[in-house]
Amino acid sequence: MTQTIRDRSYYHAGSKTGFLLLHGLTGTPIELRYISNGLSRAGFTVSVPQLAGHCGTLEDLKATHWQDWYQSAEDALLELKKHCDLVIVGGLSMGAVIALKLAAEHPDTVDGATLFAPTFRFDGWSIPWYGRLFDLVNDTWSADKFLFKESEPYGIKNVRFREFVMNAINSDDSSQAGLPGTPGRSLMEFRFLTKAVNRVLGLIRQPVLVLHPREDDRASLSNVEHLQRRLGGRVHTVVLEDCYHVITLDQQRDVVLEETREFGLKLEREAIAAKKIEPRALPVRKPNMGSGALSGR
Repeated sequence: MTQTIRDRSYYHAGSKTGFLLLHGLTGTPIELRYISNGLSRAGFTVSVPQLAGHCGTLEDLKATHWQDWYQSAEDALLELKKHCDLVIVGGLSMGAVIALKLAAEHPDTVDGATLFAPTFRFDGWSIPWYGRLFDLVNDTWSADKFLFKESEPYGIKNVRFREFVMNAINSDDSSQAGLPGTPGRSLMEFRFLTKAVNRVLGLIRQPVLVLHPREDDRASLSNVEHLQRRLGGRVHTVVLEDCYHVITLDQQRDVVLEETREFGLKLEREAIAAKKIEPRALPVRKPNMGSGALSGR
């Protein structure tokens, strides 16, 4: 099947405090629509770029490396900094990992990070034990023999919403809900990415907010414990009790939005007190722009 990659990136102009939010592996910017809309209504500037190779076919994704995904995020960060004095990076799953690398490599640009179900290892309860043997694969030829198909519960605990996600994933338009599976080559690239980020976690001194579900079907709480041990700065962790992996869309998305909004306001107040930025006017309430379609890895 031939499919043209559609650019699903979007940008909400707001105050001089900006959020850069990154989607997950095989996902799409739409999986962050609910959170980005809420932050925009709170007056923040929000940028949600589309990572290289995503929103197209499996072959489109396989043609990219983790450095390409990172470059997409870095380009968006530098563009956002042109408009914002305070910048917070974040993302879902793999997007959170890329956000951490941005924080490590751009300490003078990134002022904080918001991590939604950060994933260094896919070790949640829905991952079969034999899937973890893929860690032994380190060459493209072998990796290309694997395709890890999406399956129940698709990272979603809400049954009605899960059905919608399932139908969207199995449609012909991956720009709406991501791909129906993860190529082995891309999963291997993800592993290479996590190794690169692990080497720089101790350099990250900026405040970090971590939100992670206790019942995560993709990535267990050991991923959070890993960050708490390794990060070099202040870490605030919120464990969610009623959702699965895609916390930006699942049953506690309101909690995710509120915690993220408060984190942004806290960093803003601290920066104002330190005279690093000027106070902003109270945000004008904007109309609800809708949560859109979804995805999430």
